[in-house]
Amino acid sequence: MPGIEETELDEYHGAIVTDAEKLVEKYRAIFDWNVPDIDQKLADRLILGELRKAIDAIEKRLLG
Repeated sequence: MPGIEETELDEYHGAIVTDAEKLVEKYRAIFDWNVPDIDQKLADRLILGELRKAIDAIEKRLLG
């Protein structure tokens, strides 16, 4: 049976996904402004990689 934390988090899952998508879109826009002939799949891969690194760093700092 899930604990109260998991139950609470389940309620926010959609909002978390939406926020993450907004971050990707934010950095997609920056790439689009700065790189004229952008390879969107490569840019997405790079952005997602940086988000993963950031989440890993945050996790290490918070749960270290």
